[in-house]
Amino acid sequence: MNGLLWAAGGTGFTFAMTALGAAMVFFFKKEAGDALQKAFLGFAAGVMIAASVWSLLIPAIDEAENLGKIGWIPAAGGFALGVMFLMGLDKVMPYFHPEPDRQEGVRRGLKHSAMLIFAITLHNIPEGMAVGLAFSLAATSGNSVLLASAIALALGMGIQNFPEGAAIALPLRQSGMSRGKAFLCGAASGLVEPIFGMITVLIAGTIQTILPWLLAFAAGAMLYVVVEELIPEAHLGKSNLGTIGVMAGFVLMMILDVALG
Repeated sequence: MNGLLWAAGGTGFTFAMTALGAAMVFFFKKEAGDALQKAFLGFAAGVMIAASVWSLLIPAIDEAENLGKIGWIPAAGGFALGVMFLMGLDKVMPYFHPEPDRQEGVRRGLKHSAMLIFAITLHNIPEGMAVGLAFSLAATSGNSVLLASAIALALGMGIQNFPEGAAIALPLRQSGMSRGKAFLCGAASGLVEPIFGMITVLIAGTIQTILPWLLAFAAGAMLYVVVEELIPEAHLGKSNLGTIGVMAGFVLMMILDVALG
C-alpha cells in the first residue's frame, strides 16, 4: 500500500506537468496562420523524435542490459513491433493524408491529430511504468538513495512532459479545435501515467522483464507517426517554419532528456 501511494504521488506529478503543458493553449488568444500551424506540427515532431531516442530507446537498451540481456534485441524488436502495430492500425482505421489527392479509406477514419494523441499517449505508458516501479522499489526497500533516485526520475519525466502536452494541444488548437477540447486531449495523454504506474506496482516483477520491449515499442510507434504524418504536413508549401519547428522541438527535448537524466 505504501508503494502504491508513493507511485501515485510520483506519477500524479508527471501527469500534472503534461496538463500544465497542454494549458499553453489558453495563452494563444488569436488564431495562428498556416505557417505557424506548420511550426507547431514541426515542434511536435522534433519533441517526439528526441523523446523516442533519449527517453525510450536508450533506456530500453540500458534496462535490458541491467537485466543481463543483450541490449539491442528488445530495442530493435520492440521498435519494429511498434511500427508494425501503427501500420496495422492505419489499415484497420484509415485516415486522410494532408494532400487532398491522397485520400485513403473511409470518412470515419483517424486524422493525423488522433494519431499524434495516440502516439504520445502510448509513449507515456512505459514512462509511467518506469516512475511507478522506481517509487515501488524505494518504498519496499526503505532506501533513501532509491527514494532520491525515484524523485529525480519523476522530476525529469515531469519536466519532459511539459513540452509533450503542448505538442499535442497547440497543433490541435491551430487545426480548429476549441481551447478547452485541445487542453483536455493534451492532458488526457498523460493520464495513463498514474494508471499504469500503479498497475506496475501491483505486478512489478512481471513488468520489469518486459519494460525494455514496451519502451522500444512506444519509440517505434512515435517515429511512425512523425514520419508518416507530422513531418509531411509540417512541410507542405514553401515555408521552412516546419523545419525550424522540428529542430527547435528536437533540441529542447534533447536538452531536457540529457540534462535531467
